[in-house]
Amino acid sequence: MAVFCGASGNKFLFSNENKYVISWLPPFFLKVLLPESLENISPEDSIKIRRAVVEFLMPETLQYFIPIMDSMAKKHLETDWSPYKQVKVLPLSMKYTFALACRLFMSITDPNHVTTFADPFALIVDGLTSVPINIPGTNFNRAIKAGKVIHQELLEVIQQRKKELLSETNATVARDFITHTLLAFDENGRSVMNDFSAITFVLKYLADFPHVYNEVLKEQMEIARSKGPNDLLNWDDIKKMKYSWNVAREAMRLIPPSSGTFREAITDFTYAGFTIPKGWKAHWTPHSTHKNPKYFPNPEKFDPSRFESNGPAPYTFVPFGGGPRICPGREYARSEILVFMHNVVTRFKWEKAVSDEKITCKLSPIPVDGLPIYLKPHNHIY
Repeated sequence: MAVFCGASGNKFLFSNENKYVISWLPPFFLKVLLPESLENISPEDSIKIRRAVVEFLMPETLQYFIPIMDSMAKKHLETDWSPYKQVKVLPLSMKYTFALACRLFMSITDPNHVTTFADPFALIVDGLTSVPINIPGTNFNRAIKAGKVIHQELLEVIQQRKKELLSETNATVARDFITHTLLAFDENGRSVMNDFSAITFVLKYLADFPHVYNEVLKEQMEIARSKGPNDLLNWDDIKKMKYSWNVAREAMRLIPPSSGTFREAITDFTYAGFTIPKGWKAHWTPHSTHKNPKYFPNPEKFDPSRFESNGPAPYTFVPFGGGPRICPGREYARSEILVFMHNVVTRFKWEKAVSDEKITCKLSPIPVDGLPIYLKPHNHIY
């Protein structure tokens, strides 16, 4: 394993996809995440799937999701936050992001159906960060079983979408990702299917820095006052949330939702005087640049102004990766985070219940106590 560090290391890996390296995951990840029928998926099918994801998550498509995100955020805060004086941000943000994903990616709105995905998903997260020993009683074994449950549920949803497509006279508009993907592939094609962490730590830093919270509130209230009482957010509103997005980016700089990904060398190559043999694995991590004072002076300081004007140098701020393998969901994540920020800051102020809460990592970093906060509803009505 060769670990590539710094902006130059990131640039090299991101710029040489399919020339020197290809994407790679540890085999035990694949055993949990993919059914056996897809473990040997062809490169051509992988390209088709990725293209379908990119097309589905383009800004032109996302603009239709914004009102749905807004209405679901309002309902979530009204149901799961407003009745209480204290809540835990992590499980609630996970509940919201998962329900939203089920709605937008699979058109699933029934809370009980959402739970059939959410419960096994939690087991998968625990299993992927455990020692990969597949014997009954281990987290890894439970994760494999949970993966099979999700695959079966997805298969049933896919079969239902196929029936709906066949019964419709005009199936040119895809209503969710599964429908979109089925339309993108021919009959022989196949389709498969960490924002809660980012939302959690945005709220943490807004509690830590009241002056930053006040600036976010000011920006979001200007947008709120420009809307009618029943108007939902739209794409133009998202584009106005410049300071709020700088705050979110600074939170992701300090605590990236992902610790990086892997590549595999497909040929011998040389980098920085080292020869990396074919078959070796490579790893990049945002931590090698996000906390480097060369790129971010006083790196431990929370400072959203770093992202004003031209922002950081290329290949230094990489929470979503870069190059051809950059996360196709980055604009989706941006919209989801900003919609949630708008709703939560215009409804509440809050204080942390645990001042020095520790952070651990299960695929994504999480506060060990779930970030409990005391809620203080605003008195204003807009």
